[in-house]
Amino acid sequence: MQRRSFLKNAAVGATVSAIAAPALAQTQPTVNWRLASSFPKSLDTIFGASEIFSKRVAALTGGKFNIRVFAAGEIIPALQVVDAVQAGTVEMGHTAGYYYFGKDPAFCFDTAIPFGLNSRQQTAWMMHGGGMPLMREFFKDYGIVNFMGGNTGTQMGGWYRKEIKTVNDLKGLKMRIAGMAGRVMSKMGVVPQQVAGGDIYPSLEKGTIDAAEWVGPYDDEKLGFSRVAPFYYAPGWWEPSAQLAFYVGIKEWEKLPKEYQAALEVATVEAHTGMQAEYDSRNPQALARLLKSGVKLRTFSKPIMDAAYAAATETYNEEAAKNAKFKKIYEPWKRFRQDANQWFSVGEAPMQNFMLGKK
Repeated sequence: MQRRSFLKNAAVGATVSAIAAPALAQTQPTVNWRLASSFPKSLDTIFGASEIFSKRVAALTGGKFNIRVFAAGEIIPALQVVDAVQAGTVEMGHTAGYYYFGKDPAFCFDTAIPFGLNSRQQTAWMMHGGGMPLMREFFKDYGIVNFMGGNTGTQMGGWYRKEIKTVNDLKGLKMRIAGMAGRVMSKMGVVPQQVAGGDIYPSLEKGTIDAAEWVGPYDDEKLGFSRVAPFYYAPGWWEPSAQLAFYVGIKEWEKLPKEYQAALEVATVEAHTGMQAEYDSRNPQALARLLKSGVKLRTFSKPIMDAAYAAATETYNEEAAKNAKFKKIYEPWKRFRQDANQWFSVGEAPMQNFMLGKK
């Protein structure tokens, strides 16, 4: 959807909430949808975005458009949300595009790829940099209309049973990591492993895996990884940000009254910005607690980062050479990344680096 259309609809949504909700409730039909999430309730910041979204839609429509939220596994398995929306089993879902890497690696642009965009850049790309039209075109083939659904910000580089000082230390390392990041890591000698969230701790404890990535301090703290893998690395270069998404079936979307469509769009934006703000508030406190408990915080060395960047670039070029859909998004995305990073190097980085030198 083009920016002008988005802003026009957003204005309609604001009008609905401000002065028209009572009239809307009298004239519009009652609509009841189901939303399947890929996330458990224990990930309260991510799962909570769906609940915030649902409540706002109801409020904006005078209680006439109701979306019931189901956690992962309650009605749809966590990694089958896209399939369920595509099939019309549920009207919409809340998930991460890169979970569906196996269908097409281009899904990853809707969430994150290694050395990609930070959260502000990702939102800018989607809303003003041409990202939304490109992704809408891609998702149309799956019968889906996509909306931004939150962002975790830059993630951490994971938990390790031993220190990772050189590129050689990665060779043979069994790590819980998948998708595009797993493909890049494999070029560096890592053995990627698919491990469900609930199985990560026992896998680390038993030595079945040597390392695991999850999200960031707030979510990682809950799972107790530090007791079995004391080294906590940064940054998570494979996820400079991780955008979540709301996916709506096109057929169901087209049935909605225009006012309901506007309300849905406005609510997705509120949920999207709210998630990032919550993580930025909670992560510093959680990291402080982890460090106080004895966690050994480390940063990846420049040689490791350089090797990872080279492996990522090689991976993208290989995929673009054989996947026209990936290439169609990757080429303009890459130009946007370059421009955005040039601006950040002038406006953001110097100020941030100065402040980091102050107590």
